Amino acid sequence: MNAALARYVLALADDVLALADDALVSSQRLAWWISRAPQLEEDVALANIALDQLGQARSLLSYAAELTGGAGGEDELAYLREEREFRNVCLVERAQTDFGVTMARLLCHSTWQHVLYAELARRSDDMLAAIAAKAVKEVAYHRDHAQHWVVRLGDGTAESHRRMQAALTAEWPWVHELFDDSWLDPGLAATGTVLAPSTLREQVGAEIEAVVEAATLTLPTDPDAVSRGRHGLHTEQMGFLLAEMQHLARSHPGATW
Repeated sequence: MNAALARYVLALADDVLALADDALVSSQRLAWWISRAPQLEEDVALANIALDQLGQARSLLSYAAELTGGAGGEDELAYLREEREFRNVCLVERAQTDFGVTMARLLCHSTWQHVLYAELARRSDDMLAAIAAKAVKEVAYHRDHAQHWVVRLGDGTAESHRRMQAALTAEWPWVHELFDDSWLDPGLAATGTVLAPSTLREQVGAEIEAVVEAATLTLPTDPDAVSRGRHGLHTEQMGFLLAEMQHLARSHPGATW
């Protein structure tokens, strides 16, 4: 493999791994709601969304391992990497024990994923396009589910409106990292295989703004949070999340079942 091709493959692997980590960590956080959701139907809904995210993560991790020649495949990437090696945005890793926060985050993340996957499904890399074509159908449901709850809570009682606004205010400063180009190899975007995240900002922002307006909420104007998860710099909560997620695999290395 010549140097130019090797650089291309590694850059593509980094991009795929970032998307995989977003989905994997989002799945882990959403799974927390199993047995804790405000109603039984929502317990099942969030479990299914978490499983969809996990499925996307598995496909992307497997492809990333294939691109880099990783012998351990998806399991090694999920369970044996250290915190600094994860490339997910900080948005998805923070604790979300408030239901409104979960819906605000799901709205922002799933809207971004939906626009992103719709674009990637038309790109030149066959494997990434196939993964995206399946994922876009799943995240369309995730987005619609979040839209329903944000409008229902925002345009509900005075208390639900207050809490939904507080949740949106808490999450919004972390959304900007979804559109960060600084970690991506500029040559990779130039090939047309992937796209620069910044190109999604206008469409994603317009879709979120329409939902926020329907919910009688206000988009926050607070400064962006310092968020460099794409560069491997995470919040203090990431370590606790990984300790829980990776404990079994690390305690029994090489185990199969």
